Amino acid sequence: MIKETLNGKTLDDIYQLISTYGFNLFHAALIAKNIYRKRITDISQFHGIPRQLHKILTSVTSAGIFLPVHSEVSTDNTIKYLFRNDEEKQFETVYIPDKKRNTVCVSTQSGCRMGCPFCVTGKYGFYGNLSAGEIVNQIISIPDASKVTHVVFMGMGEPMDNLENVLKACRIITAEWGMAISSRNITVSTVGITRSIKSFLEQTECNLAISLFSPFADERIRVIPVEKKYPVHEIIDLLKNYPVRKKRRFSIAYVMIENVNDTNMHLDELKAMLGGSKIRVNLLPYHPGKDDPHTSSSNERMLYFKHNLVISGISASVRRSRGADISAACGLLATGLKKEF
Repeated sequence: MIKETLNGKTLDDIYQLISTYGFNLFHAALIAKNIYRKRITDISQFHGIPRQLHKILTSVTSAGIFLPVHSEVSTDNTIKYLFRNDEEKQFETVYIPDKKRNTVCVSTQSGCRMGCPFCVTGKYGFYGNLSAGEIVNQIISIPDASKVTHVVFMGMGEPMDNLENVLKACRIITAEWGMAISSRNITVSTVGITRSIKSFLEQTECNLAISLFSPFADERIRVIPVEKKYPVHEIIDLLKNYPVRKKRRFSIAYVMIENVNDTNMHLDELKAMLGGSKIRVNLLPYHPGKDDPHTSSSNERMLYFKHNLVISGISASVRRSRGADISAACGLLATGLKKEF
């Protein structure tokens, strides 16, 4: 008998499962709390539920929480975890501790099918979508789960290519019956799939980040192939005109590569593209993979971009890299993973 997993279910899902046995929404909330807050892997150890419900759950369900199979620790204390699901699909997760915030960077797919040549994950190939439970598991199964304050969907895969499971995971992470992390502390990153972005904006209050690479369409299309079908200028216009609550953030992730996208021409086009909007620009160093001849823009150049964006009225920041020495930094996930299981 294949048991249903509780991790990945919403409150309504759990209620539908147990209501046929005469249990109510209150009991469903207790089960959710044991999974998402207490992170209990053994159903027999669930707190506060009736003995009969214990027996039923044990016979027809499993907690669905599974541990990483490997981990690496960076010199800056960033930790990269490797997970492997029942289908032998591999995916990586990064825990980034800091003084005031502890962030988990989760994957949404095993590999990715967007085909961006500067991204190691894209070169790894695509092996399938992750379920909502597998996404949430990357947070609740790690040793520092209780310390997590922020979650970013910036690991392996394209979140908008797995929208249904991403939205369900966001709901579990932010719900009071779930992990109860504020939506203002959740950011989902995408290269830009317009129809999915529209659904995302309508169905969640989580933050959205667009991976840009270049403000010029002819350059972007060579590195981010979905530009051909979903032009980023249309997505930027959508975000500019979208009504947002005060603390929801839209941002641009701009990975800076020396002599590729860090010229004054690129800076001027960025200012023209984002002028008059509340979209923030996060400037990121580039991390070349094996045999990649490109290098990151200098810190001075990145600060120059930031300064000029800010004085033109565009919010901008330079983000420091974490975990590069263990291939946990932006664009490096899947480094060293085998392509055959």
